[in-house]
Amino acid sequence: MDERQTSSVVAIIPCNDLDAAERWWNRLGFFRPVDQGYEDYRMLSDGVGGEVHLQQAVEGWLIPGSNPFGVYVYTPRVRGLAAAMCTEIVEPSLAAEHKPWGMYEFALNGLTTCSSAWAGRAG
Repeated sequence: MDERQTSSVVAIIPCNDLDAAERWWNRLGFFRPVDQGYEDYRMLSDGVGGEVHLQQAVEGWLIPGSNPFGVYVYTPRVRGLAAAMCTEIVEPSLAAEHKPWGMYEFALNGLTTCSSAWAGRAG
């Protein structure tokens, strides 16, 4: 394993269905290495610095529609990701929007895994 040259923080997201959660994140460009042999813990990366880890939740812990977890992802790919996921954007416009707080972003409901917001400063 290569030694890291930068610091980062990675969210560990509890999931009711790891396979479904991994497929959802795959649609957003996050994949695990083919040689990763952990079936009950998934370490995904977008290849340019973004990482997320998925872990099986304790049964009954995550309730669909009432999940308190969220992930905010900063990426320059906001426009492309919003176009790819437009039918799943939870905002009425179904598109990325410039927000009053200075971000260009959109929000998704990530199955039962978490709520996700994708943001970048470029429009």
